[in-house]
Amino acid sequence: MADQIGLQCTQCKRRNYVTTVNKKKQQKKLEKMKYCKWCKAHTLHKETK
Repeated sequence: MADQIGLQCTQCKRRNYVTTVNKKKQQKKLEKMKYCKWCKAHTLHKETK
């Protein structure tokens, strides 16, 4: 029962990645350090719909 979510860059506000999350096991919003090709740096990406 995994749901697809998008990861949005906190610097430029663009959605760069799509991943799956099991909502029954994880209650908090996902946050990861990922590479943003528009910022050209590793930035924090947060979960969006």
